[in-house]
Amino acid sequence: MVSAANRARNPARSSVWLEDKAARPASSRKAEQPEGLDRDRIVATAVRLLDAEGLPKLSMRRIATELNVTAMSLYWYVDTKDDILELAVDAVFGELPLTDPDDGQDWRVHLRRLAADYREVLVRHPWVSTILNTYLNIGPHSIAFAEAVQKIIRTTGLPVSVRTGATAAVFQFAYGFGTMEGNFSRRCAASGLTVDEYYEEAMEAFTENPRTSEQIDELKDVIGAHAGRTVAQVWDADFAFALDLMIAGIEAMVTRYATES
Repeated sequence: MVSAANRARNPARSSVWLEDKAARPASSRKAEQPEGLDRDRIVATAVRLLDAEGLPKLSMRRIATELNVTAMSLYWYVDTKDDILELAVDAVFGELPLTDPDDGQDWRVHLRRLAADYREVLVRHPWVSTILNTYLNIGPHSIAFAEAVQKIIRTTGLPVSVRTGATAAVFQFAYGFGTMEGNFSRRCAASGLTVDEYYEEAMEAFTENPRTSEQIDELKDVIGAHAGRTVAQVWDADFAFALDLMIAGIEAMVTRYATES
């Protein structure tokens, strides 16, 4: 097993994908190990619990209870809860429907689609953004996502020196947007209200409060522009427009570098 102390001393080398932690084959299963239990099932259960109950409530004991096995049974497949979380993040990245950037479609189509899919994954699994940068994220699905992003950015025509900046602009934006949207949705669900019900109650409270009513009055034109639309529709429209702005920026920079060369 890898101790917590060793992980702390060597964070750049601490990963379930770098250490010798290949899933043990079923043929080596000890007699006392439960039938049907494997790493994939453990990770799938962890993802389901994280979605339903959140990160603070996840424990080895909680996963074992859900699987109807002993907590010690899990340690045949993973060393720590960190292993499970790292594996769970990669499993979530496996939900991204990656397409081939070389299929003849314009890079703008691919970039919009992948950024939107990334946002949706973060909204669907709000806990992911909380721990995403805790791990190296070098699992097979995470690497496939990173490679797809780089292939798309490469076809934009941007010089190599600025491609990471373009990647950051698009996907850190999608990360932030998806994180905020996911957290808000979770807050609404915890209150027992839909997103639209929560928004309406919040707006009513802000309007009635003397300390915030003036700020609401200053935003009447913005609020009016969204009248008749659901919160989800507003989010979708804002995300699409912001993405268009970044794509336009990439196009402008491609032209600028082409002119300067």
